[in-house]
Amino acid sequence: MQLSTTHYKHCELLKVQGRVDSSTAPQLEQELKQILNEGHYKIVINMSEVEFMSSAGLRVLINIQKTCKRYNRGELLLAALQENVYSALDLAGFTTLFRVFDDVVTAVGNF
Repeated sequence: MQLSTTHYKHCELLKVQGRVDSSTAPQLEQELKQILNEGHYKIVINMSEVEFMSSAGLRVLINIQKTCKRYNRGELLLAALQENVYSALDLAGFTTLFRVFDDVVTAVGNF
C-alpha cells in the first residue's frame, strides 16, 4: 500500500493505492492520525486505486470519522471508490456514515 498526502487550503487529500487489509490498515491509521495531530479535521480520501479493503480498513475509517466529527470540527469524505470497495462499505452498512463522491475534485470542493 502506498499513501501520499496533499495539503489544500480547506482540507487534506490522502491518496491510497493498493490493498487495505489487516497488515496495511495500521499504516493507514498512522497516516490519518498524523493528519489529525496536525489539527486538520477535514479530510478527503482518494480511493480510486484501492483494490481491496478489509474490515480492518473499514474500522480505521470509522474511527477517524468519529474523531473528525467530534465537536463538529470536520468530516472524512471518500472519493472515487471502485465498485468492489463501495460494495464492501454497503454490505457493512457504512454507506450512511460517509459522504461518497464520484471524483476527487467534487469532494475537495465540498469543503
